[in-house]
Amino acid sequence: MALRFIEKFYPDQWVDSAYGIDYEEWYRKGYRGLTFDIDNTLVPHGAPADERAIELFRRLREIGFTTCLISNNKKKRVEPFATAVGSDYLCMANKPSVKGYLGACGKIGVPKEKTLFIGDQLFTDVWGARRAGLYSILVKPINPKEEIQIVLKRFLEKPVLRSYEQAIKNS
Repeated sequence: MALRFIEKFYPDQWVDSAYGIDYEEWYRKGYRGLTFDIDNTLVPHGAPADERAIELFRRLREIGFTTCLISNNKKKRVEPFATAVGSDYLCMANKPSVKGYLGACGKIGVPKEKTLFIGDQLFTDVWGARRAGLYSILVKPINPKEEIQIVLKRFLEKPVLRSYEQAIKNS
């Protein structure tokens, strides 16, 4: 059965926070690569890496994961964050373009079938990850105060998320 148009934007999983994911379980399932959005996924929009993010990435390395940040931001935003958390990164990724996601997998040397993507936006993060063949985990945004273009996207995301919730209830 073909996917309904709206289902193309459904995440594979929807959780409260990147900090609440059972990464050990994903490792046991055979996943070895983790790719993340930064803004409103790991920290509030524009914020530097905080202790919580630094500790998360330390723990992920300890588990055995290789990580890559995938951001549409410029190097001056992404590189200091990546350095602080100790992760590879891809800036100006042009999400939802498939190229950025596959480029991140190549950069960390983990096939897409063994890589998770964690992000907070449906129409860039999740849609791009799905199109690239990565398992996508949508997280709730950390901070509700966002730029106007993001606020508009969030408004458009609402019916998709309602449909997703209904599909989960009916499954």
